[in-house]
Amino acid sequence: MDDARSTQITWSELKEQVRTWVADDPDRDTADELRELLEQADRQPDGLREGAEPDPTQRQVIDTARRAREELADRFTGLLQFGTAGLRGRLGGGPHRMNRAVVIRAAAGIADYLLGELDGVTPSPRVVVGYDARHKSTDFALDTAAVLTAVGIDVHLMPSALPTPVLAFAVRHLEADAGIMVTASHNPPQDNGYKVYLGGRVVTDAGQGSQIVAPVDAAIAHEIARVPSVASVPRAQSGWSVLDASIVDAYVAHTVSLADPAQRAAAADVRIVLTPLHGVGGEVAQRVLAEAGFTDVLVVPEQAEPDGDFPSVAFPNPEEPGAIDLAIGLASDEGADLVLALDPDADRCAVAVQDRRARSYRGPDTAAAEGWRMLHGDETGALLGATVAARIGADPGPVDPTATFASSIVSSRQLARIAASAGVRHAQTLTGFKWISRVEGLVFGYEEALGYCVDPLHVRDKDGISAALLVAGLAARVKAAGRTLVDELDDLARAHGLHLSDQVSARFTDLGAIGATVDRLRTAPPTTLAGSRVTSVVDLAAGTDDDRGGLPPTDGLRLLTADDTRVVVRPSGTEPKVKVYLEVIEPVRPDADDEAVGAARHGARARLDAVAADMRAALGLEPARA
Repeated sequence: MDDARSTQITWSELKEQVRTWVADDPDRDTADELRELLEQADRQPDGLREGAEPDPTQRQVIDTARRAREELADRFTGLLQFGTAGLRGRLGGGPHRMNRAVVIRAAAGIADYLLGELDGVTPSPRVVVGYDARHKSTDFALDTAAVLTAVGIDVHLMPSALPTPVLAFAVRHLEADAGIMVTASHNPPQDNGYKVYLGGRVVTDAGQGSQIVAPVDAAIAHEIARVPSVASVPRAQSGWSVLDASIVDAYVAHTVSLADPAQRAAAADVRIVLTPLHGVGGEVAQRVLAEAGFTDVLVVPEQAEPDGDFPSVAFPNPEEPGAIDLAIGLASDEGADLVLALDPDADRCAVAVQDRRARSYRGPDTAAAEGWRMLHGDETGALLGATVAARIGADPGPVDPTATFASSIVSSRQLARIAASAGVRHAQTLTGFKWISRVEGLVFGYEEALGYCVDPLHVRDKDGISAALLVAGLAARVKAAGRTLVDELDDLARAHGLHLSDQVSARFTDLGAIGATVDRLRTAPPTTLAGSRVTSVVDLAAGTDDDRGGLPPTDGLRLLTADDTRVVVRPSGTEPKVKVYLEVIEPVRPDADDEAVGAARHGARARLDAVAADMRAALGLEPARA
């Protein structure tokens, strides 16, 4: 059992590493956790003679020791990697987990980076620190404040557990040089994380107030690696400022200002079901909606209060099956017009509507059978893009020539057509809001994973609350006209073609197989998809240079077919998956009636399903279609 780690470190060496870490751990809980694992790993079964077969009790001791050694080996595979997403991982003791020791080291590295960037500049760097309601979030935020304050940084701690968009707002509102948000967003309950924003005097271009990108992540990681121990990091006992409620008031006021005053009269007639999914967005979102005139808002009671255990959902992500079932059920019971679901840190927003074409009488009498369905992220992105475009068109002045819509390379191409019709530019970016938010001239950006930026002047990140407000405003306007959001989607199909998108994913236990799968597609991509010839295969690892601007290299492939079907294949940045993003476009006449649009949607669905089957076969998930 001396080969407990893939690096061939001996068990004795691993034990010494664990003991050294425990001696330096400032958290009694995680230190005790590691001591218990060490004790289990070293435990020997009583009375077992050499060469004898263990009895059930002895076997249990042996198995427990083996599992404890494997767990320690995993926890000590190296320091949790700091990247463009900051830190994110499971809570627990050890360098490869999220804990106070790792956070203190990270805060020390960030402090050294900021002091280096602003060396000789006065006043000292200003940093805003926020946190959500996950387990240990408050502790991590206080440790961060203590480390930064100890080296002379001006630290402003958020007044309570609040949404990530409020922290992102505070970075720009307070002209801070950096912002740190303790959150794992929509990860499982056992996780926590650490996001870093830069602004103020450190970043002064269009990315001011956005999350970090390369090479800043590597520079901060280098400083973190230089921290010899937690004991070597000074921590202040006080000296940071705790912001008062006025920072939340300012965020709410700016967000409410996005609402169309002409829609206020109709707002009270829209019944909304809201769920924060046990996260921190509920109270702020209710304030924003109420101050914009949406007074008929029902919050899912089982999910209303912040709870780091997320007891009513298997996975606290609105995209996951079942996550918003309670909200849709309440909407059905109460005759609601709209469901708005925020993820736990409220930077994403899911939208559900009653689509009467989706009704089914073959199943039980449920909300889904009545036609309730969640809009795809691309559908919501198109609705919001069209809303912003309409406002630009209504402005009597000339269109700002720098005004730009942006979406990620895996999001629908419909936004580009909406932008063109409004006379604004469209930019395509790599996945992640760290790229979308720093597009020059950005007025609206989104990615299909339920992230929308409708107020880039104040929040340089995705913001589920402001997106929810604009969706609610659109729902109020169309209801007053006797229409629905589904009717709006049909109108977008008439104007720009029916764009339908979906996703296929393959989960891997062997991480090495992910790269091999993508490489296999590189060398032998499919020649047809749903019967249409593949006309273009672009290796994204070489970067791109097309009519919407070039993209830096990223791991993945983009396939186009003769009928304009698009497929993007890329490894997930946060999960052990290969993700395949699919989009088909079905032409629709501008004067098409509802039946013709419905037929186009049905045809697009059939094509999309065929493309999905072909890509599953290409990934080796199922046999090729005959």
